Amino acid sequence: MPEIEAKSWIDKFVEYTDNSEPPELYRRWTAISVVAAALQRKVHLTWGTYKLFPNMYIVLVGPPAARKGTAMAPGSRMLRKLGVKLAAEATTREALISTLKESFRTDITPDGNTILSHSSLTIFSPELTVFLGYNNVILMADLSDWYDSAERWTYRTKNAGTDEIDGVFVNLLGATTPQLLQTTLPQDAIGGGLTSRIVFVYEDKKGKVVAAPFLTTKQANLEEWLQEDLDRIYLLNGEYQVTKSYMKRWTEWYEHQDAHPPFNDQKFAGYLGRRQTHVQKLSMILCASYPVPKGQRKLIITEDHLNEAIDLLELTEVKMPNVFGGFGQNALASVMDKILKHIRVAGKRIPVKEISRMFLYDADKNDIALILETLESGDYINIIHGDKGVEVEAK
Repeated sequence: MPEIEAKSWIDKFVEYTDNSEPPELYRRWTAISVVAAALQRKVHLTWGTYKLFPNMYIVLVGPPAARKGTAMAPGSRMLRKLGVKLAAEATTREALISTLKESFRTDITPDGNTILSHSSLTIFSPELTVFLGYNNVILMADLSDWYDSAERWTYRTKNAGTDEIDGVFVNLLGATTPQLLQTTLPQDAIGGGLTSRIVFVYEDKKGKVVAAPFLTTKQANLEEWLQEDLDRIYLLNGEYQVTKSYMKRWTEWYEHQDAHPPFNDQKFAGYLGRRQTHVQKLSMILCASYPVPKGQRKLIITEDHLNEAIDLLELTEVKMPNVFGGFGQNALASVMDKILKHIRVAGKRIPVKEISRMFLYDADKNDIALILETLESGDYINIIHGDKGVEVEAK
């Protein structure tokens, strides 16, 4: 293996993909999903009366040019080389269940003392809305069930009988646009069910412009290291332990976040109820991504892992409300969201006439005026009457 300084696998993946256009958050969460996929259902954290596994549902959200698929591609390639079972990008519910059942395998731990039986599957879908289908509530309910990695999942077959899948582990990384998400998910699914189990990673544009996205010699060596170290992660198995400092920090954070949620939005009510689970799963993944000196235990989650998980989730949550900005009962909710994002991205005063021209086919001048007044009353924008006419700017 090439000599690489001891940073986490995730940090090194971000460095490896630095000469590309996707935003760093997209690349970092892709790396997190890859590590989760490699771990499979072979590691767990006992928490009270139940077990936590490191699977996560992560969805990259942004406009078509934000380079979501570009961020995912290297991770998908590495997992295929590793031999991790991946679901087809477009499939029926029946075919997906069949794929999950076929993924069943039995592993023996290196010490030969334990047999690990599991059905581990990762969904890597650059077009998540194609994968989910329109208003497919049954598949969404299945995904919600699988998130908790039940010891046994029972389902009804086409012939009205029942079948079972042992050791369920489903990990998901998908990508979509806010508009496609809005057409795919039923209104009553927002705020609970599947969406509460998803970490949405929102960016409104690509990270940077890269005309020549080629690997340097250092990055080529790094690719080899990443693939080999992913093998190390793949071989991990057993139960995580946590340190006393982890528990002290966990208690402080848990009590504080329960009283001080990152946002007050009913569309994220379910997510906020599962926020602590996202942090715990993320801590497990981060722990596994760091190499450890020989002779030391590999599955000990420390306060540093927890702090890194908290910091990353809080950073991601800054833009997360934008994911459902266009959802709502108001008929103008979607165009209101588009206009607000346009004003924010501009970063300067914009004439109202320019907004009217740009959104000519979405709303008439009366609707535009109503939207701008609503945004101003909500303290999102300022409306300025001056020598240049009426202009708006983001607050």
